[in-house]
Amino acid sequence: MSPHNDAPSPSGSYTAGFNRMQYPSTVTSSLMTGHLNTMEPHSPLSSSYSTTSESSDFHMNRPLVPGVYVPTMCFFEEDTEDVDTDAIASHAVRLARAGVTGLATQGSNGEAVHLTHSERQLVTATTRKALNESGYAHMPIIVGCGSQSTRETIQLCREAWEAGGDYALVLPPSYYAPLFAPASETITSFFTAVADASPIPLIIYNFPGAVGGLDLSSDIVVRLAEHPNIVGVKLTCGNTGKLNRVAAATRKLAGPAYNPAKPDFLVLAGSADFTVQSLVAGGHGILAGLANIAPKACIRTMELYGQGKLAEAQEMQEVVAQGDWTAIQGGVVGVKSGLQGWMGYGGNCRSPLPRPSAEQARQWKEGFRDLVLLEKSL
Repeated sequence: MSPHNDAPSPSGSYTAGFNRMQYPSTVTSSLMTGHLNTMEPHSPLSSSYSTTSESSDFHMNRPLVPGVYVPTMCFFEEDTEDVDTDAIASHAVRLARAGVTGLATQGSNGEAVHLTHSERQLVTATTRKALNESGYAHMPIIVGCGSQSTRETIQLCREAWEAGGDYALVLPPSYYAPLFAPASETITSFFTAVADASPIPLIIYNFPGAVGGLDLSSDIVVRLAEHPNIVGVKLTCGNTGKLNRVAAATRKLAGPAYNPAKPDFLVLAGSADFTVQSLVAGGHGILAGLANIAPKACIRTMELYGQGKLAEAQEMQEVVAQGDWTAIQGGVVGVKSGLQGWMGYGGNCRSPLPRPSAEQARQWKEGFRDLVLLEKSL
């Protein structure tokens, strides 16, 4: 994984004041009654899977705890590219049965940029209902809610809550980064405004590769961690020094009340290839796409470290890291191809992402071989 600078965002000028936006105190989601009702047009959503659910099942206290969180895939029907809710539901249950701590919809692996607002809600509601009906109502769902405007980000947070999401994973805006105020004022104002208005707590998503290289410093993350509605960070920058600083500083912010089994601020590595390294640095787990293919291997790596079996943890980490290199190179296309090759489902991404050639599919399947064999042994 390429290194990133631990630096503040670019300078410029910008103002924000959406923290004063008013919203109704209660929202009834049309998804809970099986209907889609949004402001923008959406594609047909053909599937037999119903999203009907009781509100009490959707909204309950699901605390974030250390462990393995999985940014799930969004699956599409082969001919129409309509959202395949049956595949989404069965995949979510497979991951839950493997023992993961939580799921994330609309992450980088979930093709959120290819979905309408109504489709995003459908994916999250489908995931929530599948978990609830399979005995995993306690499992939290994190929902990707990043957008370029403060206003739409808040809207996505509210829609995530309506659909059964428990936490919002939010990227910083970046399109107009050269115009942002100096000293990261725009970034802090953005996250503060969204956190003030969101009905669900926020997790900061630091992924420079997805936002034109904008990389949040540890100082910014720690400052934002003081907000009562900002409860964690996902660091896909791969900077373990930054992770260590954030984990140490937020632990000190909690003071004597700090509970390692239920931290006030969850610090997650964004890739499985530095799981052990992040735990050594004080992190609480991972939110990593590789767990779509090998959830048990990711879980076992963490367990071995927690049991003090460092040599065994390192040995397993080597297999996980090699598998993750295949996932990093192939991206969501490669991970889906790996799922298809080894698990018999996965399909293709929504266009314009290309469909893998037969040779690419073969290479990606081979790249995951050692990891899948490890997974099947657990």
